[in-house]
Amino acid sequence: MTNRMLHVVFTPAAAGDLRKALGEAGRAGRVVCAFEDFSFGPINPPDASARQRWVEDELGYTGWDDVIAQTDAFWRESLSAHDRKLAWFSRRSAQEYAGFLEWLWRLGDSPCEIVDLTDVTVLDQNDKPAAPHLAVSLALLHSHQILKSHLLDRAAPLTPSARDRARELWHRLRIENAPLRVLATGSLASAPISHFDQLLLSFATPDWQKVAMIVGKALASFCTDWLIQTGDLVMAARIRALAHAGLLESQGDLSDLHQSRVRLAAGS
Repeated sequence: MTNRMLHVVFTPAAAGDLRKALGEAGRAGRVVCAFEDFSFGPINPPDASARQRWVEDELGYTGWDDVIAQTDAFWRESLSAHDRKLAWFSRRSAQEYAGFLEWLWRLGDSPCEIVDLTDVTVLDQNDKPAAPHLAVSLALLHSHQILKSHLLDRAAPLTPSARDRARELWHRLRIENAPLRVLATGSLASAPISHFDQLLLSFATPDWQKVAMIVGKALASFCTDWLIQTGDLVMAARIRALAHAGLLESQGDLSDLHQSRVRLAAGS
């Protein structure tokens, strides 16, 4: 096995500071990142064209062809047989966890190492004293936190039992092939597309609010549990669906989160 390390991450936001941390530590290695988000859409099979159609039809987003092109390159690089592979993920991020499970499914029996950040604590600002807190996701960490918390030294081989549990979980989720996969009791669970609707409605009022504010409040509510359940793409799509269903009244183009507004419909 070659000693060349390939760091595999599952959100674009996670790649930049990891590259910076590796450079500052004087460590060799490449970083490749996934652009697909397997916490939503069809995964059985995870056909790129089928997922693109689903994103366009269900989420109203038409730029997924760029994601597909970048993801094709990710699969070629991350599954290469010529690298020592190290996957970074957290079971507190639905996108990271789902991405890791799909990657591991495709990896088969090839060896890999992991850095599981689920219960890892990190230090905060470089120049300010602060109590350690949960990392939550590599995407939320700066390079100095990666270095100061010695995360580059946490790599460990993925054990056969852990690989089997991961495969069993992803096999079940693939069979269910639900619109969403959400975090529940330390794992991923299938969920309907309407899963976040009541949460969004709980932040709507009889007064007009920008869609971005409601989406932001809903996403921020996950922080109390130290989780990242989904992103604004899904949440914005559900706002449009709720408006179409008559539960919200709207002003402006709902595809523009910062310029459109919504309020509870009369009688809601």
